[in-house]
Amino acid sequence: MQHIVLTGDRPTGPLHLGHYFGSLANRVALQDTYPMYVLIADYQVITDRDRPGDIQRNVTGLLLDYLAVGLDPAKVTIFRHSAIPELNQLMLPFLSLVSVAELSRNPTVKDEITHSSQRAVNGLMFTYPVHQAADILFCKGTLVPVGRDQLPHVEMTRLVARRFNERYGEVFPEPEAMLSDGSLVKGLDGGKMSKSRGNAIPLSAGEDETAALIRKARTDSERLITFDEQARPEVANLLTLASLCLGRPPRELADEIGYGGAAALKRLVTDAVNDFLRPIRRRRRERTEEEVHAALAEGNRRARERAITTLDEVRAAMKF
Repeated sequence: MQHIVLTGDRPTGPLHLGHYFGSLANRVALQDTYPMYVLIADYQVITDRDRPGDIQRNVTGLLLDYLAVGLDPAKVTIFRHSAIPELNQLMLPFLSLVSVAELSRNPTVKDEITHSSQRAVNGLMFTYPVHQAADILFCKGTLVPVGRDQLPHVEMTRLVARRFNERYGEVFPEPEAMLSDGSLVKGLDGGKMSKSRGNAIPLSAGEDETAALIRKARTDSERLITFDEQARPEVANLLTLASLCLGRPPRELADEIGYGGAAALKRLVTDAVNDFLRPIRRRRRERTEEEVHAALAEGNRRARERAITTLDEVRAAMKF
């Protein structure tokens, strides 16, 4: 059986270096091996926020980032959630296959309930795990690159596929998780690199903006630069970032800086990041609006064609 890969992002803001090393580089490598669907999950933006922000601008930004890092729309189906109504129709039969208790035990839903003292958990958030199951199964996805924290969503998808097949006959494969290391690079404040925390280096940032962000990064007061992830996590994180961009061991970089201190470390990281991102940024600038819209329109067309076929199979199996 040839694998079909399903992956994607929510359009909540620009992609950053954490996304690149955690998932985007892997997608570029996989596109020559497997058929791949890349979901721009615009409907998922409203699961945990009252205002979705400038969705259209964020969708365009995601597309530009995808094309700039090397995703090829001739090989990869890049599509927008809201453009595929048949995908969302799969949620109805899928919801009938899981219990309320099973939904409430999902870690993402549990976490939202725990931290929802200021507002009620909405129905879309509660059904989010099944929403993701529909995202994966509409294209008969069999391989889902995820971080360890997303494993329960893949398990829910496997459960939905298995129960549908048991009740109505074989239609869906049970997908496998492909563990990706999304924690290669932490944020500039030492926490998880995140768009919402303002501690990330966007792929689309200019060189001066990148330099300013790195100057603000946390380090420590020791003059000698060493690579020690336990005792000096902030310094180790900057060395890791430079290491990934340069393709050199972080300890080798630390030895090279020696007693240069935080200033020398940040200069090295700034140069490494800007050199690494320069061709990506150039390709981003070279893309025209017409190219971006054409890539999405073609991806939407292919994804909808696949979703219509799958929904027809589901209706036939259910004897609708």
